[in-house]
Amino acid sequence: MNKSNIRKFDSIIIGSGQAGTPLAFKLAAEGETVAFIEKEHFGGTCLNIGCTPTKTYVASARRIWDAKHGEELGIDIPVGAKANLKKIKARKNALIEKSVQGIETGLSKQKNITVFKGEAHFEGTKLVQVNGEFLEANNIFINVGGRPFIPRAYENIPYLTNQSILELEELPEHLIIVGGSYIGLEFGQMFARFGSKVTVIEQNDRIIKKEDKETSEEIQAILVQDGVDFRLQSECVSAQLNDDCSISVQINCSKDGMLEIKGSHLLLAVGRRPNTDQLQLEKTGLKPNEYGYIDVNDQLETNVSGIYALGDCNGRGAFTHTAYNDFEIIVENRFLQKDRKVSDRINTYALFVDPPLGRVGFTKSQAIAAGYKVSEGYRPMSKVSRAKEKGETHGFMQVLVDQDTNQILGATILGTGADEIISGITNLMYAKAPYTVLRDSVQTHPTVSELLPTILENLSNIN
Repeated sequence: MNKSNIRKFDSIIIGSGQAGTPLAFKLAAEGETVAFIEKEHFGGTCLNIGCTPTKTYVASARRIWDAKHGEELGIDIPVGAKANLKKIKARKNALIEKSVQGIETGLSKQKNITVFKGEAHFEGTKLVQVNGEFLEANNIFINVGGRPFIPRAYENIPYLTNQSILELEELPEHLIIVGGSYIGLEFGQMFARFGSKVTVIEQNDRIIKKEDKETSEEIQAILVQDGVDFRLQSECVSAQLNDDCSISVQINCSKDGMLEIKGSHLLLAVGRRPNTDQLQLEKTGLKPNEYGYIDVNDQLETNVSGIYALGDCNGRGAFTHTAYNDFEIIVENRFLQKDRKVSDRINTYALFVDPPLGRVGFTKSQAIAAGYKVSEGYRPMSKVSRAKEKGETHGFMQVLVDQDTNQILGATILGTGADEIISGITNLMYAKAPYTVLRDSVQTHPTVSELLPTILENLSNIN
């Protein structure tokens, strides 16, 4: 390799996800030259195959649910509502296209950013190759995201992933979903509402096992009402493509023994893996951990000075908001001389079934396991006036308080508006304020949030 052919930049960013894209624009605005590498979609997973497309589908599924439940609120809606998957897909594509075009337009106007479309590989500690060109920089930011994990048993079966299912234009007659966690549950409910028969196969004794048992059971009950069938404690033994193009999945169910489930489509939702295996990291001195993630310190720097890992590939968060926070940590520490740390952020997320789940901090079981003395405020949505008025009484509100410090340890809100309500509790936790600040506050009536002070008035000690 002729060193004179190496193109030099101040920074190289590999991947245009929710950390990489804003970082490219910020570094360029600060006068740095940036090599910006993307092999597939500008905007990464969230914009193209994650949050944006799936939430458009969730919204469509909600519309058809409304159309079929008017009578409960005194509205006569003529029978005949049905999902048009082609139109749903077209709306999704239009939203994505507009956002991607915005990114591309911004990149074209920024003279300090050079875009490379292709797959990047390391050829040395600070040397990257893409499309036969060699790039070098003192600072390299890896933001390569992840992809669905595909068990070997399904490699020769025409399976769907969270990406390919969004390209369907005809509704599955019977959608079999392997995996009862966040991705599987969102797709399961929306396609059941669209009109597909849906079966979810989960190897554990309950869905989303990292949540508390009562949360898992309540969400399952909600989805069952939408027509989703669950097969829990079921190990998938094998799968096969039948002569009629249907798919049969053989499961070993602890309750019913060996069973065969036959469907028209198969969605695999059993987890994700980082895309780090495609980078030739061994040429940098970096070694991913046993799960493929790149270990980083509190400032997101790897064991190699000047190389950083952001977003899903660092294993420090698997959400758009954590990826964007990675960007904030890099920028504010570098340009504003702050001392922001990954370990300072509080775990918060949502599950966008309908009604949604909002989560922050510890679950009850996690708080007890961590050794805290926990008090609990709790109220079912069936006792929340606004939820009853809306005719949406599934779920509950739960807030956990540390008996020693009076600070909130965590909260679980499952029910109408939960994905928004959880933000107020998150803000209080970041402020490190005692729960009494919320308890003594005056909230707007009539809302679901106004019951948060009420449930904090009578806490129960649970250990």
